[in-house]
Amino acid sequence: MAFLLGICLLLACADKKKTEEIPYYNSPDFTPIFIADEGVVAQKIPHQIADFCFIDQNGVKVSQKNIEGKIHVANFVFTSCGSICPVMTKNLKILSNQFKNDKKVIILSYSVTPWIDDVKRLAAYTKANKISNPNWHFLTGSKAAIYTLARKSYFAEEDLGFTKDSTDFLHTEHILLVDNNKRIRGVYNGTLQLEVEQLIKDIKSLETKN
Repeated sequence: MAFLLGICLLLACADKKKTEEIPYYNSPDFTPIFIADEGVVAQKIPHQIADFCFIDQNGVKVSQKNIEGKIHVANFVFTSCGSICPVMTKNLKILSNQFKNDKKVIILSYSVTPWIDDVKRLAAYTKANKISNPNWHFLTGSKAAIYTLARKSYFAEEDLGFTKDSTDFLHTEHILLVDNNKRIRGVYNGTLQLEVEQLIKDIKSLETKN
């Protein structure tokens, strides 16, 4: 009996350890890949967020240099959106409040209507939503560049959007978690508070491993 109990406890611990691991995502179908040996990550997970350069709500240039060695969260919104975007912004404020004073956690909200959402409009949007976190950047710039980055780097619309180009409008409720090596570690439904709360837990877990 004691032997069987010991086996059950070992299996339970193994299951718990597996659920606590945060997977990697290397393709737009978001198949989770669990890797215990961090020494082989670069070999098995070649996909990383590509270089970029956009302008935020303060008129400041933001590029891949701003996220080097940091964890970042990305989503795709537009200021005139009346459906999922306000909900995502509201839920991301919960996350923002958790990490407001943590310079190693960056939030990037890319505008999918950058031809409308200029710096002035993004500044007004952040003011209206009472967003003061200096590490939360609402970004505008080239439509083609944003759409390519969203679909090819972040897999924003999963495999359905991977082959689309900037002529197809981009609209998704996905929030992406990217680690300090610019590898995707999570995808969440930004309209659901419970998923954003899980995102917060996953960020804290990644921070303990860094």
